[in-house]
Amino acid sequence: MFSSVAHLARANPFNTPHLQLVHDGLGDLRSSSPGPTGQPRRPRNLAAAAVEEQYSCDYGSGRFFILCGLGGIISCGTTHTALVPLDLVKCRMQVDPQKYKGIFNGFSVTLKEDGVRGLAKGWAPTFLGYSMQGLCKFGFYEVFKVLYSNMLGENTYLWRTSLYLAASASAEFFADIALAPMEAAKVRIQTQPGYANTLRDAAPKMYKEEGLKAFYKGVAPLWMRQIPYTMMKFACFERTVEALYKFVVPKPRSECSKPEQLVVTFVAGYIAGVFCAIVSHPADSVVSVLNKEKGSSASLVLKRLGFKGVWKGLFARIIMIGTLTALQWFIYDSVKVYFRLPRPPPPEMPESLKKKLGLTQ
Repeated sequence: MFSSVAHLARANPFNTPHLQLVHDGLGDLRSSSPGPTGQPRRPRNLAAAAVEEQYSCDYGSGRFFILCGLGGIISCGTTHTALVPLDLVKCRMQVDPQKYKGIFNGFSVTLKEDGVRGLAKGWAPTFLGYSMQGLCKFGFYEVFKVLYSNMLGENTYLWRTSLYLAASASAEFFADIALAPMEAAKVRIQTQPGYANTLRDAAPKMYKEEGLKAFYKGVAPLWMRQIPYTMMKFACFERTVEALYKFVVPKPRSECSKPEQLVVTFVAGYIAGVFCAIVSHPADSVVSVLNKEKGSSASLVLKRLGFKGVWKGLFARIIMIGTLTALQWFIYDSVKVYFRLPRPPPPEMPESLKKKLGLTQ
């Protein structure tokens, strides 16, 4: 499978578009002006950094996708686990708003009843579940991005936002199947006092009471929550990075150092995270209540919560998801830098498409 995808990847518009211009002899014509000595300047363009940098693998190769999946495991597993206390309070606000009236009150009540250790409840299913989700989310996103871009051909540039949305939605579909069992156990541990304190206690008890249904009854609401979230996360991030380099950063990405590029990644990730939190919050409220209650359904929970109820805990979620998304993109991009994976620059319109649209001579 990976070999066929790798073959497609070498031809797709996301595989170092600047480098393709070099091969086509379409470098920056301004670079051919005479130098200080009267000799013609050596042609130079934004692909210079990509040509000089030695990558550990080809874009779209099996190794590339595997290491991207590893980056997803590290970025999602560690960040979600680090934010377990905030997630715990947010979930309790959603399922028992009378007791947990706000984010600060929620922390106060939790500390008073369970102590500091109580804030770490659910860390194990969180780490395992979101590590598996990260593997599928980031790894499959890169796969689908290559596959869909080759289906679009040179029109990929014009339809790139739709491509980001489709690739991320496809990846998240599988990621949520991997996440669902651990998410169900996490919510039970965090929101049902006395039910279970650890994953080892919760999982067998859930299976005994409801069978496999206990672990997957929340997968449909998860899709409702996570697919819009991930579509926004990837599409907004990709376009924000593109806009930052075009309108904010005073120099091309190829001339930015790796730390400077990672700062842009972090800023774009935080902006994307705010939008992610808003579009996915109603479904997140339904998931939290659904996984707590036996025999309930998403439609019944949604009807009972009402419009106002599904927005409980939004402020906490914006803080959590904004920080989470920024850190995830920063860690994911750092993993790519560490393993020297290809990191194509923001896409540019291919010369052939410019000619087709009459934008060049």
